[in-house]
Amino acid sequence: MTEGSRVVEEIAPPAADVVAAIVANALAEDRAAFDVTTRSTVTREQRGEAVLLYKQAGVVCGLDVVREAFRQTSPEIEVAASTCDGAWVEAGTTVATIQGPLGPMLSAERVALNLLQRMSGIATLAHRYVEAASGGGWTRVVDTRKTTPGLRALERYAVRTGGAHNHRDNLQDGVLIKDNHIEAAAQRGVAIPALLASVRAEVPHTLRLEIEVTTPEMAREALEGGADVVLLDNMTPEMMATIVAEARKEPAYARVLFEASGGITLETIAKVAATGVDLISCGALTHSAPALDISLDVRLA
Repeated sequence: MTEGSRVVEEIAPPAADVVAAIVANALAEDRAAFDVTTRSTVTREQRGEAVLLYKQAGVVCGLDVVREAFRQTSPEIEVAASTCDGAWVEAGTTVATIQGPLGPMLSAERVALNLLQRMSGIATLAHRYVEAASGGGWTRVVDTRKTTPGLRALERYAVRTGGAHNHRDNLQDGVLIKDNHIEAAAQRGVAIPALLASVRAEVPHTLRLEIEVTTPEMAREALEGGADVVLLDNMTPEMMATIVAEARKEPAYARVLFEASGGITLETIAKVAATGVDLISCGALTHSAPALDISLDVRLA
C-alpha cells in the first residue's frame, strides 16, 4: 500500500458522547462563547462559507470532530465533506466545505483546526510507520499510553485510522510488568517466575500477562514463568532475533507473543520487524507526531 493509493478502511470512531465532551471542554477552554474579537467585528446576520484545505499531504482524520465543534457553536453551521477519515490526500486538497453563520464559524475555527491537525498528524505518522515496517516482515505496529491527557480517545482513533493498532487503553485493561515493578519485587527477594505466578493468581484469567525484559536472561525467566507476552525493551535487532528464534524452537512457547519497544524510528522499524517479533510499540506515534498543516479559508457567503 503506497501513500498515493491508500485503501480506506472503516475504523470504529470514539463514542459520540466522548467526542462531544472533549470538544465541549476545548471550546470552554478557548472561551469560544465569549469571543470578544468576533463579537465586535462580525454582525449576527453575516453568513459565510469556508473550506478545509490540507496544505500538506497526509491521512485525513477528525472530520466528525470538526462537525461537532461547529455544531456546538451553532447548529446552523453545515459541514459537507468531500472525503472520509482514513483517506490519503495530497497537498492542496479541499476536504470539506463549511457554511453558516460567520460569527460562530470564526469562534470555533481554532478548536476545530487544533483537533483536526493533531489527529491527522498522528494518522499520517502511523501510516508511515506501518508502511516502513511492512518492508521488514509481518508485524503489528501499536501505540502506547504516551498520549495527550484528555485526548486519548481521539489519538488512539487516529492511530487506527493510520493503519496501526492500539495497545492497552489504560492501567485496568491489561497487565504490563515493567522495570520498576520488577525492581520492587526484587527488593522483596521475588524473582521473575515467582512474580509472574503471584500476578496470575491475582488477576482475571481473561487478562494476558506481559512483562518487560532487557536481557536474554530475563527473557528466559519470563518464558519459564509463563508470560503470555514478552516485551523486548531497548535491545538490538540481533539480540531480539536470537531470543525469538530460540523461543520458537520450543513448543511450550509457541503461543507466546514478542513485542519490541524502545526508541524505534522510521529508519529502524523494518529491521526490528524482520526479527520475527509479533508487535512493535512506538510511543512516537502519539507523543512526537507533528500536527499536519491545515487551514480554514473563510469567505463571505
